[in-house]
Amino acid sequence: MEVVVKEGGHRLDKTVAELTELSRAQANEGIKAGTILVNGKAVKAKYAVKAGDIITYEVPEEEILEYVAEDIPLDIVYEDEDVAVVNKPQGMVVHPSAGHTRGTLVNALMYHIKDLSSINGVVRPGIVHRIDKDTSGLLMVAKNDVAHNALAEELKAQKSLRKYLAIVHGNLPNDRGMIEAPIGRSEKDRKKQAVTAKGKPAVTRFQVLERFGDYTLVELTLETGRTHQIRVHMAYIGHPVAGDEAYGPRKTLKGHGQFLHAQTLGFTHPRTGELVQFTAPVPAIFQETLEQLRKG
Repeated sequence: MEVVVKEGGHRLDKTVAELTELSRAQANEGIKAGTILVNGKAVKAKYAVKAGDIITYEVPEEEILEYVAEDIPLDIVYEDEDVAVVNKPQGMVVHPSAGHTRGTLVNALMYHIKDLSSINGVVRPGIVHRIDKDTSGLLMVAKNDVAHNALAEELKAQKSLRKYLAIVHGNLPNDRGMIEAPIGRSEKDRKKQAVTAKGKPAVTRFQVLERFGDYTLVELTLETGRTHQIRVHMAYIGHPVAGDEAYGPRKTLKGHGQFLHAQTLGFTHPRTGELVQFTAPVPAIFQETLEQLRKG
């Protein structure tokens, strides 16, 4: 893999972390191991890159880990022989990764739901779609491969219903609207997403529910499902989600991350063909914050 430096003057390790999928720690390890080169030569991490430098790097192979079932409390809203709907708490990672091998939704699913689809392998059994760690709310889970394929196809066709509640900064000028802007990996920070011409099409609809002066409660409907879509789109129009450390301001509402909740989930049942719909109440911190905003 290689990238070309557009703006010089920064340390090599910092530049690698910003321009690639590697973390700064991984960048330092690669520089020491000689798997990260500049113009074909090994240099130190403190090397100041120049515009036009070509950085070549290797992506380390993911560590293969054994994931175990864990008796973690899980709010199962609905379950039958094909699908389950769970209400994920804020702060829980959806599936294991090198940094989160325990305490994830998948670990809990493996304990509470014995049969899960195998399409996404051992790391993401049953997982049809994801929501961010600090976003709470509803997720559909497939219990067999036939159900998984049907649910995934419906998501791809943009026919599933996914509505979110969010508290955002500022007072939106319109009561309702549509945000249509492509989303892809940020060129400035590879760990973030951004509205970019090189991104994939993304559409979010919003409707104002309550106004609090400096903050607004909105309902958001996803027509596409890009990574961080709502968070990126709301920041793009100047109304970032409150509590969002990655895309919003530091001065914000106190909570446990972004005030974003997947409240409503609807889909066609893969066996019966029936349209099913589920809702989940917002977390306690979300409700308490709303009550405080209403009191001014």
